[in-house]
Amino acid sequence: MKQISVIGAGTMGNGIAHVFAMHGFSVRLIDVSQEALDRALHTISGNLDRMVKKEKISEADKTATLSRIATFTSIQQGVQQADLVVEAATENMTLKLDIFRQLDEHAPAAAILASNTSSISITRIAAATRRPAQVIGMHFMNPVPVMQLVEVIRGYSTTDAVTHTIFELSKQLGKVPVEVNDYPGFVANRILMPMVNEAIYSLYEGVAGVEEIDTVMKLGMAHPMGPLQLADFIGLDVCLSILNVLHEGFGNPKYAPCPLLVNMVTAGKLGAKSGEGFYRYTPGSKELVLAERFSK
Repeated sequence: MKQISVIGAGTMGNGIAHVFAMHGFSVRLIDVSQEALDRALHTISGNLDRMVKKEKISEADKTATLSRIATFTSIQQGVQQADLVVEAATENMTLKLDIFRQLDEHAPAAAILASNTSSISITRIAAATRRPAQVIGMHFMNPVPVMQLVEVIRGYSTTDAVTHTIFELSKQLGKVPVEVNDYPGFVANRILMPMVNEAIYSLYEGVAGVEEIDTVMKLGMAHPMGPLQLADFIGLDVCLSILNVLHEGFGNPKYAPCPLLVNMVTAGKLGAKSGEGFYRYTPGSKELVLAERFSK
């Protein structure tokens, strides 16, 4: 593995590109928007600056890392020489299937096609290609440069050889890979999202307020952040999408998204990325301020 292509320059995509480039891989970061690509490079540069400041890497390491990342607005051009393609686009089934059809057409025949999906079936994604044996899930955690876990999800047809390759590659990135079979939500989100949903239901039903719910889980369960703050961090739209996948995939009402979550997403209150969810977010500030709707 030498040439890595990453599809999507958002939070996950730029983090994945950052980690691969920092570990010596040549990376092609692809997005339909040049503006998004420019933002991604700015974000990566800023994250590397923080690592230099903390003396985790040198200024030369930063320069070398950035030099390994090239940007493209064309999938065809961006994946032509790829050994591995990691798709990190929006959590939308239709979009992902379209991307994988294009990857199958333009990526080299031997290339492995991976998805960073947090819940969508790898088997279904693989079925959109003529190489299902070479399609796998590679679910990084956010923020990618910091979090160690990679869920490695085997589709129905994914081979042992491809799984082994992705396992070893994850270790090269300093990550801890965990093999997971292809069922809705995999492991991380099958366990996490019902907890987040239950926290939202607790708020919706008046059991406690936002701060109280988060404090209970932080101090009582030793979670680094409360479930409502975490939902804001993930993106309420992403949480809703994953819960819908779980609900549809299992047909079990316990996965039905809370009406409050549905309403917030409909109203455009998506969490940190929109500036408001359960809390309000001001650029450059780490202070947690309750959204007006939830303030006492």
